[in-house]
This record gives sequence, C-alpha cells and structure tokens, in this order.
Amino acid sequence: MIKGAIFDVDGTLLDSMEIWENAGARYLRSIGKVPEENLSEILYPMTMAEGAAYVKENYQLAFSVDEIIQGVLDAVRDFYFYEVRIKPGAREFLDGIKERRIPMVAATASDREHVEAAFKRLGIDGYFERIFTCAEVGAGKRYPAIYEKAAAYLGAEPGEIFVFEDVLYAIRTAKKAGFHTVGVYDRFSAGDADEMRRQADVYVRELDGELAEKL
Repeated sequence: MIKGAIFDVDGTLLDSMEIWENAGARYLRSIGKVPEENLSEILYPMTMAEGAAYVKENYQLAFSVDEIIQGVLDAVRDFYFYEVRIKPGAREFLDGIKERRIPMVAATASDREHVEAAFKRLGIDGYFERIFTCAEVGAGKRYPAIYEKAAAYLGAEPGEIFVFEDVLYAIRTAKKAGFHTVGVYDRFSAGDADEMRRQADVYVRELDGELAEKL
C-alpha cells in the first residue's frame, strides 16, 4: 500500500525547464540585446561565472561579471514568481492523491524561495506537507539523500513510497534506493523517454486524475 508520495518540481509538476535553457537569452533581451540563436548550447557547459564572462565580452556589456550573474538570477526568480505554469493534468493528479489521504512532499533542486512562490501563486502549496531542497540536504539527485530525508519525514519505507521524476538519472537514483518510481514525460528530457520507460516502474505522458486512482 502506498504511504507517501515524493514529487520532483521542475519538469514534473511545473513546466519550468525552459528557464534553465533560456535564462541567459531572457537576461539579454531585458537589457535590449538580441541573443544568438544557439546561446543556450554555448552556455550549457559553462559555470555561471564563465557564462557571464562570455556574455560580457561577446555582447560588449558595461556590467561586471557579478552584475550579469545577478541579472540572470533575477530573470530566473521572476519566471518562478510571475510566469511558470503547472503542467497539464498535475492539479487533477494532486487532487486524486489528496482524496486518498496520501501525504505528499516535494523534492527539488531549485531554490526554496522560487518553488514556494510558484506553488503559492498556482494554488498548489496546500498539497505538500514539506519541501525538501538539494541545497539544504547537501546533495543532488544523483545521490539518494533527498529521497531518504523525505521518506524519514513521511515515516514510511522506500518500498511504500512513490517518487515522481522527469529525468532519467533521478529515476535511477530513486529506484536503486528502493522507491517505486513514476517517470513523467517532459519535452526537455524527451531524448531519454524510451530509457525512462524501461527504467521506471510506471511511465506516463502526463499526470492526471485517473492515474491517481491506479497507484
């Protein structure tokens, strides 16, 4: 019997992965610059400081590297506070889990302030008993710490908990740690969809009310 549910946020509940690919371009547009078409591909392997230095030099910006980094972070913050949308079917799914009186928590690599603001604006904050963040736990999702902390809070064993994720490495981590896993399709991880389908206990195109009744 399922005794708890742990939800990833970005790409699973929120349609938010785009900001992590487009934050640099959003920042440049906000200061009147036209970003190159492949900017996200150029910046992807760089650290924040390296990316800011690249933008400063190639777009001839008068701002310091630190100011550019802050500008990008502000663009990310504004996206969560004012723009991000809940993914189709997710609200109905949360309703279904709540009706079954299954406790829910969120486990995210994103900033707590961003997630809390988005949840409150979208009216889904009341579904979750607690939000766990990778920063606060001290490890990313290639390690099971965040899921284990959440399980301890829920007072249940991994085999009694479903973990909902949209990326392959997180599914693998949770499954290896003994959790039941549900892979959720997201367009930004579509290249791993076939392998996610093989690895996850359940794989869905989107969350919905019917799925909540089947788990």
